[in-house]
Amino acid sequence: MEEYQILAINPGSTSTKIAVFQNAKPVFMKTIRHSCEEIEKYDKITDQYEFRKDVIYDQLQEAGVELSKIRAVVGRGGLVKPIPSGVYTVNERMKADVRNSPLGEHASNLGALIADDIAKSLPDARAFIADPVVVDEFEEIARVSGHPDFERRSIFHALNQKATARSHAKSIMRQYEEMNLIVVHLGGGISVGAHRKGKVIDVNQALDGEGPFSPERSGTLPVGDLAKACFSGKYTLAQMKKMIKGNGGMTAYLGTNNAYDVELKAADGDEKSRLIFEAMAYQTAKEIGAMATVLKGEVDGILITGGVANSKWFVNMIIERVYKIGPVHVYPGEDEMRALAMNGLRILQGEAEPQEYL
Repeated sequence: MEEYQILAINPGSTSTKIAVFQNAKPVFMKTIRHSCEEIEKYDKITDQYEFRKDVIYDQLQEAGVELSKIRAVVGRGGLVKPIPSGVYTVNERMKADVRNSPLGEHASNLGALIADDIAKSLPDARAFIADPVVVDEFEEIARVSGHPDFERRSIFHALNQKATARSHAKSIMRQYEEMNLIVVHLGGGISVGAHRKGKVIDVNQALDGEGPFSPERSGTLPVGDLAKACFSGKYTLAQMKKMIKGNGGMTAYLGTNNAYDVELKAADGDEKSRLIFEAMAYQTAKEIGAMATVLKGEVDGILITGGVANSKWFVNMIIERVYKIGPVHVYPGEDEMRALAMNGLRILQGEAEPQEYL
C-alpha cells in the first residue's frame, strides 16, 4: 500500500490543532494555544490568518516534519454556503465565501485559507475541507422558526458529530446509516444533533443562534429582552454580536471560558461557579430531551463528546437527567483530527472523489 502524508488543520476559537498522519497513523500532533490577548488584537477572525499560519509553520519545522512529503492538507470547514456532507476541494469561490462570511464569523473559516496557502507552497499537495460546520441535512419542517423572516439554519460541529457517530456505530458492529442517535458536542459552543439513519435532521444553531449556553456563547435568550437591548442605545451591533458569541455564556457570568477552572472553583465552594456550571449541564440535558422528540423517542444511543466531556462531574449532571431516554456513551475530547486526515486519505487512495464547491 502506498504511503501518504496528510496534514490536518483545525482552527478553534482559542487554539489551532495540527496533526500529520502517515496514512492512518498519526506521527505528529500538537494543540497550539492562543491567549485572549493574542486573539483580541484582530477585529475579524479571518484577520488572524497570517498569524495562525506562521505559528503552524513554526511548529512543523520545530518538529522536523518534512513538508515536501505532504500530499493533502485538510482544513476544518468553515461557514461556507450550506452543502451536503463530504470532502471538498478548496477553490477561489470557497475562499471568497469564508472571507466574506455569508453565515457569520467562526475560527473554522480559517481552515480553508490556511490549508490552501500551505498546499500551494508544497510540490505535490492539494487542499481540502471535510464536513464543514454548515452541513445541512434538515427536513423542511425543521427550518420553520416561528416567523417567515427568520429560517432555522444547520450550523453545528458536523465533523466531530459525524466522526463520533460513525466510530460508535462501528464499535458495536452496526451501520451509522441504520441508527437513531443524539450526539452532543461540548466545546466552546455546544451542539445537540438528532441523527436519523445517517442524517442530522435537526440540531440547534450552535454558533450564534439557539440551544444551551456554552463557555462563550449565550444560546437561546429571552427574545423580547434581547430586542429591547438591541434598541436601547447602550450597545452597537458589534457589541451585541460579541455578547451572543464570544463574550456570552459562562464568559459573561464568570469572566472565563475555561470550564476546567470553573469546575475547580465550584468544587472549592464558589456558589456562583457551581450554579452556572450546573445550569449549563441543565440546558444541555433539556436540548437532548428536545431532540428525543424529533426522533419520536426512538433513540439507539446518546453520544457525548468534545473537550468539556472530559469533566466527569459535568457529564454526570447531564446523564442523571437523560439516561431514561436511551443508553449514554461518553467519548471525551474530539476525534476531528483523525476525521480530517481520514477524509484526505480516502481521496488520495481513490476511495472517494472530492466535490466541487459551487
